[in-house]
Amino acid sequence: MWIVTALGLGVGLAMDACAVSMANGLQEPKMKSKKAMLIAFFFGFFQMGMPILGYLAVTALSSALGETFTTIFGYFVPWIALGLLLFLGIKMIVESIKESKKENKEEENAKSLTLKTLFIQAIATSIDALSVGIIFAEQEPYISYISFGIIGILTFIISLVAVYVGKKFGTIFSNKAAIAGGIILIGIGFEIFFSNWNDVVAGIQAIFSLIAIK
Repeated sequence: MWIVTALGLGVGLAMDACAVSMANGLQEPKMKSKKAMLIAFFFGFFQMGMPILGYLAVTALSSALGETFTTIFGYFVPWIALGLLLFLGIKMIVESIKESKKENKEEENAKSLTLKTLFIQAIATSIDALSVGIIFAEQEPYISYISFGIIGILTFIISLVAVYVGKKFGTIFSNKAAIAGGIILIGIGFEIFFSNWNDVVAGIQAIFSLIAIK
């Protein structure tokens, strides 16, 4: 099941990079394959790296604060996952709708595609993935890192394909891709929440127990 979640997250999170990659392809219709690969690498690398940073931050807190923190945090992981993915998904959909109304958005995004510009694009499209590492804090390390690898690989593949789609057809699909990605993230948020219903109930019971004691 975690593999399905990782695949869904990978596709959902890659949609911002997909939209920007299409814009880059539109701006340079004669782009060489080497540059297209570099664009995809940047997006894939940062999309994988951001969740790792989030995961390491949370696991470091668990080690420093002990078993009590880990137990309490485990109760709230489903809530955190739902909240973060709802936020990211809705944000992606709203921004996509707003940006679709802007004239020449694609040209602005892809203008002057230098390494510096590509670096900024990669950061901008992957920064939201930082919070995804928090969702995997309760998983075994190997599951977390494999999941982050899947996210990075999927982003690389989707971004590479998107560059060529942009070169051929422009960015007509870019906003639709971002909207689809937002819907996927929202769906995964609910899936994680309800598949961990026992933790949700345990967390609620713990809160009411503390209130009763007071």
